[in-house]
Amino acid sequence: MTESWSSSGLDVHLGWQPASGRAGLAAAIRAAIRDGRWQAGAAVPSTRSLAHDLGVARGTVTRVYADLAAEGYLRTAQGAPTRVATAGSLPQSAPRQAPRDPAPRWDLRPGRPDLTAFPRQAWLTATRRALLRTPASAFGYESELGAPELRDSLAGYLARARGVVADPARIVVCHGFSHAIAVVSRALFSLGTGEMAFENPSLGIYRSIAAAQGPRIVGVDVDGDGLDLSGLDSPAVVVTPAHQYPTGVTLAPPRRAALARWASDSGAYVLEDDYDGEFRFDRQQVGALQALAPERVVYAGTASKTLAPALRLAWLVLPRSLVEPVRAAMADSGSRPALLNQLALAELIESGAYDRHVRRSRAEYRSRRTRLLAALPASVRPHGIAAGLHLLLMLPPDGPSEATALAACRRRSIGIEGLSGHWMTPGRPGGLIVGYAATPAHAFTGATQNLVEALAEITS
Repeated sequence: MTESWSSSGLDVHLGWQPASGRAGLAAAIRAAIRDGRWQAGAAVPSTRSLAHDLGVARGTVTRVYADLAAEGYLRTAQGAPTRVATAGSLPQSAPRQAPRDPAPRWDLRPGRPDLTAFPRQAWLTATRRALLRTPASAFGYESELGAPELRDSLAGYLARARGVVADPARIVVCHGFSHAIAVVSRALFSLGTGEMAFENPSLGIYRSIAAAQGPRIVGVDVDGDGLDLSGLDSPAVVVTPAHQYPTGVTLAPPRRAALARWASDSGAYVLEDDYDGEFRFDRQQVGALQALAPERVVYAGTASKTLAPALRLAWLVLPRSLVEPVRAAMADSGSRPALLNQLALAELIESGAYDRHVRRSRAEYRSRRTRLLAALPASVRPHGIAAGLHLLLMLPPDGPSEATALAACRRRSIGIEGLSGHWMTPGRPGGLIVGYAATPAHAFTGATQNLVEALAEITS
């Protein structure tokens, strides 16, 4: 019977029959290399450690290695470990292809922060503190609701910075906002909510995620004062009241009050996507809608805009009636954000480093928005309030089309998005959604200049 052996020097596995001797050992190593289990360029166990684990003479292993080196399977060098040579290994996958859509030279795509500004040292310090303070028991199978340390920190931060009525017992930490909207939609559908309304325009990917959980998706138009409540007739609605995406308007105070009253009176639920609420430039940030009706509004926040999307950290503050349904949906999803990231964010918030980073980012993005507006030609009309990470530019009604504008930007390798793809109904106006945060600070002037030149080309 073939036995599996492992080396104490390097953990390797060989299908080898001791009775087959030196020839069988050589054949087992050849098979490991050909199958890709011993990969090209990787170090192999020393002759001493492999001989010890296999219970054979070291000279046997030495002769096998010498034979395989002569055959081109192994590569030896004086004073260096023996390694797998490329000659005997088989390719395990096709060569990596160049991306179909390479990264633009000038990144003006919306919804992205400046990743070069990620607070690496503060994050490293927070991670180190979290590792030192966290007991070993915390690294087991965690609660569906998320790390208690982060939920406690978020409760204090959201109450202080966003005016949220927050209780750690009602906070759920999710694996990004896509995960958050999926579990809320699934929970609502399990409670009999067969329809969810979204702002029109809005991000199509989130509409698709919600629809995949069961509810039918309908659209409600947005005007200069935000969501038009006269068109709202659904048991649940997803809104971006602080800074509507992508139009950039804010939900007017009378409509905020009316939406909260509508949800309370009708028993409907509102999902408030506060994706960039920390970034208001012309005045103090608008507080969360959730505070007006905490038992009917689900508050959703994320670190994707303040820190980095790759952290995959988002959170929900739930009405009491939704805590258990969302917990069950979380359990069904099987997805959790990395515990260490949760603990590091909690440390970052508690130390004040998170607030300091947000304030620095707010000042930088305010400056960029001001510089962008000053550089734009008079033929395009900026739309929305002074907030967030993006700006909507409406093109002249009798001027170039959105497709023409996007083509001019592509010729200059400018990453940018069009408005038309966000509408739920055809025949709506086009425009350009310009993200002024993603570009590194040193490249922002060049990105702005190239955008201005593209606009001049099509509007002159």
